[in-house]
Amino acid sequence: MSEIVKLLLLRLMKNIYADIFTCFAKIGAFTLGGGYAMIPIIEKEVVEKRKWIGEEDFMDILAISQSAPGILAVNISIFLGYRLKGVKGSIIATLGSIMPSFVIILLIAIFFTSYSHNESVIKVFQGIRPAVVALIAVPVVNMAKKAKLNIYTGALAVATAVAIVFLHISPIYILLVVGAGYFLLDFIKKRRKGGAK
Repeated sequence: MSEIVKLLLLRLMKNIYADIFTCFAKIGAFTLGGGYAMIPIIEKEVVEKRKWIGEEDFMDILAISQSAPGILAVNISIFLGYRLKGVKGSIIATLGSIMPSFVIILLIAIFFTSYSHNESVIKVFQGIRPAVVALIAVPVVNMAKKAKLNIYTGALAVATAVAIVFLHISPIYILLVVGAGYFLLDFIKKRRKGGAK
């Protein structure tokens, strides 16, 4: 009987779907601070540890996930799961990502709402806030390094931040304008190269 259990466990461990689920469940369970705080942990698990995708592919998936509507962590799970195992992988990665948070929030709602005005609980959450800010800042710095920003792309990043924070321009408009601009520049470059021949 124990041999059968061992074989089943071994088979389950070799199952890519179980591996996807446990990877994203671990990320979902142990990350504080939401989607942006998850980015370095997802990258470490998926790119460095498991080598499911390369660093460039991860940056592309991250850019698409940020551009798509919805929660960043869920979007990353959907795209990575789909990249690994199609629609099934996408569903399993998403379930793994949201299940721990769902269970934890449900337990908090059931058991801890009566403690929400407790002085100790308030102080714990006040202590967590600066750490969460740091968890969000780390992926921003890492992304800036990996994006290999030059003077033009760096200026574009700063201008985008200024437009969003101070001018209150929707990120959707900025993404559309920048995407169309880069497409147009690429088109003009290709036309010039074609004309030069």
